[in-house]
Amino acid sequence: MKARRQETGRVVRQAAAVCLGYPDRDVIATSGLLRAALAESAPREMNNFEPLLAYWNSSDLRAIQTHYVDVFDLSRKHSLYLSYWTDGDTRRRGEVLAAFKQRYRRSDFLVDTGGELPDYLPIVLEYAAIVDPVDGTALLQEYRSSVELLRLALEERGTPYAGVLTAVCSTLPGPSPTDRKAVMAMAATGPPTEMVGLEPYGTPLLPMGGSR
Repeated sequence: MKARRQETGRVVRQAAAVCLGYPDRDVIATSGLLRAALAESAPREMNNFEPLLAYWNSSDLRAIQTHYVDVFDLSRKHSLYLSYWTDGDTRRRGEVLAAFKQRYRRSDFLVDTGGELPDYLPIVLEYAAIVDPVDGTALLQEYRSSVELLRLALEERGTPYAGVLTAVCSTLPGPSPTDRKAVMAMAATGPPTEMVGLEPYGTPLLPMGGSR
């Protein structure tokens, strides 16, 4: 049973890593493979992925790409960079990004980031899915508040990407918070201990609370 849950989590994370990347033609072409993999290993999560996969299949490429850019590139409320939610543009964020790289190196995770920062959620999900599921889960847990805030923001936006984040959160221990207040409480009681970006890309709302 435990092995089955672990396999499900890895498939969900790998599928999410693909879905949250920029939707070029090759990514869109994987929709059938994603459906098949999820149906076999994570059938309960199909409902969370289906809105996005159906959107890919029913829309033209330009519309899909425009929507992705609108959601993730033009809106600061939907950052895919985990440490931005916690550290914003502070000096400390450079140290945090270096720590991500160090973790990857320890697992011999050599990845072409395509110019992305190491805290880019699709990269973290790939790491957790196929490289080091134990440390990858720990890393996602450390930034659970970032992931949950992104989920809530996407739900508010009403984008089909919201279901993908719901699926990602389902691979982590315990239930997801239902609102931002509950996320704040999660941040206060578990890692990370410092939350300074609960309103993304804005002035930090919470003071620094010590060091990790």
